[in-house]
Amino acid sequence: MLPLIPWPTEVTQPAAPALELAAVRIDAPDAALAELVAEQFAAAGVPVAETDAVPFTLRLDAAAGPEGSDSPERYTLQVGGGAISATAAEPVGLLHAARSLRQLVVRAADGAPAGTHPTVPAVVVHDAPRFRWRGLSFDVVRHWFGPDDIRAVIDLVAAFKFRVLHLHLTDDQGWRIEIPSRPELEKASDNQVGGGSAGYLTVGDYRDLQAYAAARHVTIVPEFDMPGHVNAATHVYGGLTSDGVATDAYDGIEVGFSRLWFDNPATEPFVRDVVGDLARMTDGAWVHVGGDEVLTMERDEFARFVDLAQRIVREHGKTPIFWQEGARGPVEPGTLLQYWEPKGEDLDRFVAAAQAGARFIMSPGDHAYLDMKYTAEHPLGLQWAGFVELRDSYEWEPTEVIAGLPAEAVEGVSAAVWTETLTTRDELFSMLLPRLGAVAEVAWTAGDAKDFDGFTRRTAAQAPAWRSAGWAYHPTPQVAW
Repeated sequence: MLPLIPWPTEVTQPAAPALELAAVRIDAPDAALAELVAEQFAAAGVPVAETDAVPFTLRLDAAAGPEGSDSPERYTLQVGGGAISATAAEPVGLLHAARSLRQLVVRAADGAPAGTHPTVPAVVVHDAPRFRWRGLSFDVVRHWFGPDDIRAVIDLVAAFKFRVLHLHLTDDQGWRIEIPSRPELEKASDNQVGGGSAGYLTVGDYRDLQAYAAARHVTIVPEFDMPGHVNAATHVYGGLTSDGVATDAYDGIEVGFSRLWFDNPATEPFVRDVVGDLARMTDGAWVHVGGDEVLTMERDEFARFVDLAQRIVREHGKTPIFWQEGARGPVEPGTLLQYWEPKGEDLDRFVAAAQAGARFIMSPGDHAYLDMKYTAEHPLGLQWAGFVELRDSYEWEPTEVIAGLPAEAVEGVSAAVWTETLTTRDELFSMLLPRLGAVAEVAWTAGDAKDFDGFTRRTAAQAPAWRSAGWAYHPTPQVAW
């Protein structure tokens, strides 16, 4: 089986020999794409050259992809006859084709005779994703992960053809992005779990990260979590509390104790400043405004917060996203709700929200939360959603998570990783890999084309590339490494 993750829509292997890649010559529609494709080959040990090289031609063609697909991400990849070609409806599809090709390249074995080159099998791939929204939610608050770490995560999600990196930028412990209208926020609320000072993204950092992601066809979605998870804000601005007294800095991991007060005169100006600045800095179409785990607020007050946040986001030309609790408010058509766990929720409320035009991103904690422990013995992670092994991240169906929800209301899938127990990039990546590949396949591949045993074999085949890239991973016993 070819080591492709996520598994494509259609794969055909002609009876032809593998193609030897001493070097490749890239013919792409623009220089930026050619540079990204060259990076894919460099990672596989294949140099780019103008002569004595296998031609790799990339062209835009509306006829690319599986028959009948109208996905803007559809592509066709062909290897054979001494050449490689990729066609796609849009540039993102050409990059998807290059990523698939990168996974197919077999490097020369250690100790191989001099002059032995990487190879790629003869193949024809017609491919397109199942869901448009394929993302990762990444907490950079509980423990700080800076711009270099975020770039590494962008590279990782792009390799699996994800399109969204959702950055959880605010929480009880700290505020991780510069807000020009409220400069005290990021400077005076820089705590993290276990104590110690953390960093934050400047406006310039954030813009650079968005550009880096956009070049790889990944969109950054920022989150300001409210009206709960706001201790970092109330620590800086005591006027946001019920008694006007600033809260203490917090370095624990409990949730649900902090909140804003809707009728406090300081609240709406604060929300407008923060959401407005965040929206103006953001190139993408979405702003996430949280809404989860507000445990001490009456539903009527919470609904007014949902309405306010939704209006402010839309005033700035963006689409609002809430965690699933947003369904308790008056959601408008097109608003996105991110499902994460069913406890204490009236599932009929989700169905009603879908009927009102809301759409759902599926991030069920017992499948897609990649900060859950693999097993009871695993040293990292939490376990409130149970233990999440590789099979758990693979074997679930997004349209069946919420009983009664119309399948067409599912916008897509997002994995999530929270960093209460994660302090280094290696720890982070070891929780993401190999489970992120499983979620990628849930989001991309039709359910009837999925096969866990085949997935584990493909995962094992990709491990050398992960090691070469410096990506730590957990050697789960569910894979024959």
